[in-house]
Amino acid sequence: MERYDVVVVGVGGMGSSTLYHLARRGKRVLGLERFDLLHEQGSSHGLTRIIRLAYFEHPDYVPLLRRAYELWRELQEEAGEQLLWITGIVEGGERILDGVLRSCAKHELRYELLSGAALAERFPAYRLPRAQEFAYQPEGGFVTPERCIVAHVQGALARGATFSARERVLEWAETENGVRVRTDRRVVEAERLVLTAGAWSQEVARLPSGSVHGVRQSLAWLQPARPELFQPDRMPVFNLALDGGHFYGFPAHGIPGFKLGRYDHFGSGGDPDTIDRTPTLADEEPLRAFAERYFPEGAGGTVALKTCLFEPSPDEHFFIDHHPETRAAVVGAGFSGHGYKFCSVVGEILADLALDGETRHDIGLFRLDRVA
Repeated sequence: MERYDVVVVGVGGMGSSTLYHLARRGKRVLGLERFDLLHEQGSSHGLTRIIRLAYFEHPDYVPLLRRAYELWRELQEEAGEQLLWITGIVEGGERILDGVLRSCAKHELRYELLSGAALAERFPAYRLPRAQEFAYQPEGGFVTPERCIVAHVQGALARGATFSARERVLEWAETENGVRVRTDRRVVEAERLVLTAGAWSQEVARLPSGSVHGVRQSLAWLQPARPELFQPDRMPVFNLALDGGHFYGFPAHGIPGFKLGRYDHFGSGGDPDTIDRTPTLADEEPLRAFAERYFPEGAGGTVALKTCLFEPSPDEHFFIDHHPETRAAVVGAGFSGHGYKFCSVVGEILADLALDGETRHDIGLFRLDRVA
């Protein structure tokens, strides 16, 4: 029977990073992915994902973000391609602005308060409410999720890791010498197990009832009438609560479209195997209406329309912890639609927990027992 130091189940954003960090430490590691290496069934696709430092959700995320930025830069240097793009970020609206300012104050982060009118003058793609104030932070930007996954996996393979796609984990169990994992192809054993199964974590990681579920989200890329205004050097990413919704967006990158999405916290959800991934006109309509109102030069013809899954926890904070059943397994789950920017550091943390049983990073906010 094949035996490894660590098996990683789920090789999306978090799992690929974990595979990389384990291989960097010289461990014999196997990554198992149910789908293809790059796929659109889960949460780790879409060409661009926002990274932001002044975290409105909770100030405790900021130290992890500082390390995440360092690790993304290390990875892109190793990969020989740009993975992290700094554009600045505009944030504001209900609860977002207060949270941003709270994180800025606690961690002494740089920011400017700008009116919608001042933003339009500085960044002509924007047409936000002229008298309303927004926070502009120069450190914001985006990472490229598919390319980051490839870079992490290539880095792991170069250090001796093994990766297998189209292999579904059916069950796992603790043994006297670690864990045994049964897939639809074979049975393997390992000293430790890392479970990063995204929206499938409830079942695959056997989490307490109600810990994680899949929620369908929609994304649109629209063709700008003035594409020069929507380039990364002229348009910051944004994260805005306006008109009763929570919208986010990006300059054009990868394809000739201005990308925007809407956090649908109460969208169709449940079993990720039965959620319909087919985008519809109803998915596009609220995104287009937002673009027409606040980014009118970007609201041209549709370039692409896609769906993805978020995996919210009950409080929308992450789960990063030892498994409640055994210290031989660790879990990364519940990233709730705002986790991708942390992949580089979460992989480091999960490798710490699997190999050392602890980590230097403060993960008190992310313990599993808070659900109970």
